[in-house]
Amino acid sequence: MKYLNTAIIGMVFAVAATSNVVGGEVNSLRGQNELANAAKMFDQLRVVSQKGGFERSWKTQPPSIPHTVEKDRINLDENTCMNCHSPEKYKEEKAVKIGDSHFLDASGAKLEKMSGRRYFCTQCHTPQNNAKPLVDNTFDSSGN
Repeated sequence: MKYLNTAIIGMVFAVAATSNVVGGEVNSLRGQNELANAAKMFDQLRVVSQKGGFERSWKTQPPSIPHTVEKDRINLDENTCMNCHSPEKYKEEKAVKIGDSHFLDASGAKLEKMSGRRYFCTQCHTPQNNAKPLVDNTFDSSGN
């Protein structure tokens, strides 16, 4: 039975592979740009730095990063964000201290060190740039 099912599946794929595409021409996501040609490079956007940070759109929104992060490294061996934002260094660096919520485990118990769930900062905190919106946005943070 196992071999019969495999043979039937193989025949279905063979028929599908040799049949013509119904409905017209298949278009590439690259548009009319041939594969051998280089794709058009996207515009390089500048990171927007803002002293004092950015206003949040809702109460529990993670703060946006108000500076460049190009040279920062976050991996299993190091997190350079902590060079400025750790509880030990933030005053000396005149930076914002990471939130107390970063020192809670999944059940809400306080931890001595930052939770591993909060270690990769840029999963939630993002730098900003001067990109034009892709779509119109009517979000109203006041709830109206």
